[in-house]
Amino acid sequence: MKTTSESTATLLPAELLAFLPCTTPEAWVEAALANPDLLLIDHAQCEKKAASTAMSLMYRYVEHPLLLTKMSQLAREELLHFEQVVKLMEERGVVYRHIGASRYAGGLREWVRRDDPQRLIDVLIVGAFIEARSCERFACLIPHLDDELARFYRGLVKSEGRHYEDYLMLARHYAGEPIEERIAFFAEHERALIKAPDPVFRFHSGLPMAA
Repeated sequence: MKTTSESTATLLPAELLAFLPCTTPEAWVEAALANPDLLLIDHAQCEKKAASTAMSLMYRYVEHPLLLTKMSQLAREELLHFEQVVKLMEERGVVYRHIGASRYAGGLREWVRRDDPQRLIDVLIVGAFIEARSCERFACLIPHLDDELARFYRGLVKSEGRHYEDYLMLARHYAGEPIEERIAFFAEHERALIKAPDPVFRFHSGLPMAA
């Protein structure tokens, strides 16, 4: 592992950093560096789930052309990222296996309203938080990684940043009214998930618990 002069602030746009309610705890970064195989396995899982989420939205909301276009693009990119992570794992001798999901995405989706159009707005806001947090975590890790993985994650910062922007744009577009209160609502739940002790390490897990 290495350390460079790069920082989260230099790698990410100010708007994305302002959107997130808190930064990733340093203890999570330390846990990630101590569990490189698990980090890659869960990263692959996250890319696959992101593609699945995009496809689910395409099937459910066929009457929204803009959403269909953006989610189709997003699903293709996420599946490409999945393939790239699996290839990196193979090259590094990391065996891809099933692992349980973190509480993060489920913890946010727990607060999604049940009926449309409110449900769609909430799902899109949650998607924006997941993508923004992914970007921030890639940026946190980049200064400590070997050149190959750091280069790969820099590329992901750019693409996941676009995904965050697309989710947020779609939420505003289909809401037809200000959504700042709803964003703030989910931001507080996101903060709690990131800052609270977490018994398992995953890409989106919270504060690592002492062994």
